[in-house]
Amino acid sequence: MFLYVLLCCVGVVCCYSSGYVSEVCGSMTPNHGSSAQSGTAPFTVTADKTAFKAGDQITVTLSGQSGNLFEGFMLQARQVGSSASLGTFTVTDSNAQTLTCDGMASRAVSHTSGSRKSSIQAKWTAPATGNPANIEFRATFVKTANTFWVGVKSSTVTYTAATTSATPTNSTVAPGTSTTVPTQASSNPDCGKTKVCFSQPSGCDPAVSTGCYFMAVQMSSNQSEMRIEMFGQADGYVAIGFSDDQNMGNDDIYICGKDSSGNLQVQHAISTGKTSPTILSLGNVTNIKTALMNGNKINCSFTSRNAISTGSRASSTSEYYLMIAAGPSNTQGIQIHTNKYVSSTKASLLNPSQAVTSTEEFPAIVKAHGCLMLISWMTTGSIGMLIARYLKGVAKDHGCCGKDFWFVAHVSLMTLSVTATAIAFILVFSYAQDWSGGAHPVLGCLVMILSLIQPIVAACRCEPNHERRFVFNWAHSFIALAIKGLAVAAIFTGLALFEEYVEDGWMLKVMGGFITWEALIYILQDLNLRAKKKDSELCSFGSVRPETVLLILYLLGNLAFLIALLVGIGRT
Repeated sequence: MFLYVLLCCVGVVCCYSSGYVSEVCGSMTPNHGSSAQSGTAPFTVTADKTAFKAGDQITVTLSGQSGNLFEGFMLQARQVGSSASLGTFTVTDSNAQTLTCDGMASRAVSHTSGSRKSSIQAKWTAPATGNPANIEFRATFVKTANTFWVGVKSSTVTYTAATTSATPTNSTVAPGTSTTVPTQASSNPDCGKTKVCFSQPSGCDPAVSTGCYFMAVQMSSNQSEMRIEMFGQADGYVAIGFSDDQNMGNDDIYICGKDSSGNLQVQHAISTGKTSPTILSLGNVTNIKTALMNGNKINCSFTSRNAISTGSRASSTSEYYLMIAAGPSNTQGIQIHTNKYVSSTKASLLNPSQAVTSTEEFPAIVKAHGCLMLISWMTTGSIGMLIARYLKGVAKDHGCCGKDFWFVAHVSLMTLSVTATAIAFILVFSYAQDWSGGAHPVLGCLVMILSLIQPIVAACRCEPNHERRFVFNWAHSFIALAIKGLAVAAIFTGLALFEEYVEDGWMLKVMGGFITWEALIYILQDLNLRAKKKDSELCSFGSVRPETVLLILYLLGNLAFLIALLVGIGRT
């Protein structure tokens, strides 16, 4: 008798390893001699559609989160609130097979062996006749013989009549998603009513504003799911995050970015500091809609039933700092962001009426760095170079300590420039302590190095009448020209970082106007210098020399452009 009982038990185990479990279709509970787990399952059931009509096909994915694998499973489609199975399944995966339930073939899907699996896909076909209703997919996951979860549900899939939708011109839709794309114009009207919205610049409208970065979160009434929208301009990706603080690290992230084919895909990730985020299983994310307009305007929306997790814990709170980041990507994945915005306070996802504003990305120490660099290389440095080149003949034999006026002015102005550059350099690196910012910090370092080399070269110069004096003259001029070019490039790249916080994008245009103004003055000064060599003048101003008048005009224009940019930095 004992041997007979033992053989019966072995037979039961073999039966379930093969997945033929039609006898438990109603309860979906394995007869393993233990109870199902009561906690949240580390597995998800995801449908690729949120609505269906008669005869539609839906792809259902079973997957493990955070590396969890499962040995066995059972999947069914049921009407919401009912225990009766509905529709039929087809499978192509060798690890899955269809089962007969409720007297109907292919009403369920189960495993074919006890091998460990990370994900399974099956296609469900809605019945072509009858009285369709809203459905949900339910699954049992068996991790080990004594560890299993019963009745893990997908999001509700709504029965609806057939509808049509159009894809906007110049947009692409990611494979496997709905052809309906998120409409930007509908994002803002519900902000503050049903959606928690965060944007940069604050309050910008992604439908009409250039350079607008936008995210919106709409929590369902039962807090089981949230609808997320994101929009931004980037060469590779736009990402949004939920964080317990305003620093990168331990943040729950969703990324909408281009894949190797240039199509958009949504990814779920968690950040672990100032390194590339760790990509997770997408989990229970449905109704994904994407649009790529004009090649770099990224627009994505989706519904997520995943719990927000910051670090190793799942947050029980609904309040988070909101983050938006954007940047380039390549075949290896996303690269370091070029744009990053963080909310000034925590936002409650349950309180849409709460105003969410951006924190000051550039604190006072960074603004001071920008202002000092502008003063150094737009004004003091530029005027010092212009005086050395064109005003050597002005107030000749007048100056200080036996030195001509032009020399005293040149040395004084360049000393101020180098000193201010060194202070600005120390300030920003003591704050940032890294090389984030793209090319800007590299250009700044080169300017700093050459600015320190230049006075050393000047201190080692030989006498004016020395036969090798030309070596110093050429070296001094070449280094000055290199500093000027690198400083201009550094200012442009630095202003581009500040300009992310100015909605109309005018700061780079002002800098472009300054360069044009400076070039015009240099051309006029050069023409006047050539005229002087021919004992003539470009124009006459009585007793005042033309080069002096041009210097005064340059100074007035210089101050106008400088003040405009300083005000722009102050207002970011």
